Amino acid sequence: MKDLASDGIDAHPISRRWPAKDPTVLQLYSFTTPNGVKASIALEELGIEYEPHRVTLADADVRSDAFLSLNPNNKIPAIIDPDGPDGVPLALFESGAILIYLAEKTGKLIGKTPTERYEVLQWLMFQMGGVGPMFGQLGFFHAYAGREIEDPRPRERYIAEAKRLLNVLEGHLDGRDWVAGDYSIADIAIGPWLRQLGPYDAHDHVGWHDHPNLNGYLDRFLARPAVQRGLTIPART
Repeated sequence: MKDLASDGIDAHPISRRWPAKDPTVLQLYSFTTPNGVKASIALEELGIEYEPHRVTLADADVRSDAFLSLNPNNKIPAIIDPDGPDGVPLALFESGAILIYLAEKTGKLIGKTPTERYEVLQWLMFQMGGVGPMFGQLGFFHAYAGREIEDPRPRERYIAEAKRLLNVLEGHLDGRDWVAGDYSIADIAIGPWLRQLGPYDAHDHVGWHDHPNLNGYLDRFLARPAVQRGLTIPART
């Protein structure tokens, strides 16, 4: 492979499968899952010019040599920014890392002081380490293939953990519009996963309607024009 720093996006192996129409702008490789739309929503909120590439969750895409050359963990989203730190192209995976990078690149959505920055980061980590993995397992055991497992304990465990996490957020959001002061990448991380409880058909099981603060919070999140756009990028068809 040619050197990405000197030859740009076209030098990266992923470009053979998903070629860039405009290699001068940020390239997004993603799908409209809760983790995937974190990146597209952030890009829309921040007004960064980018080119989206639809990478499905099928093995033919995420386990292809082309995609693995960008993310060896075979998960979306991933990006290549031709205008990375010091003007050198940057390839990056992991949704949380991408959110931090985009926020720091623009100086937006990550607080205005060091104290505010760490408050944003702690709630981002709360999503990355708790809400995302636990809600994802809830979805697997309640809505997808795991529901066929007769042992009720996995499903009960993740329902209980989802309830606990929702209660944490419900209490924290009392008197707050957003989780860390102003709207931030922490909200961009959390909002899509709260929304996903609907497609999982899990609202009744986790007591969603008993959380008025969370209901209002999600409504505010989904009302943002950049969120509405980001939720549909990349287009599924």
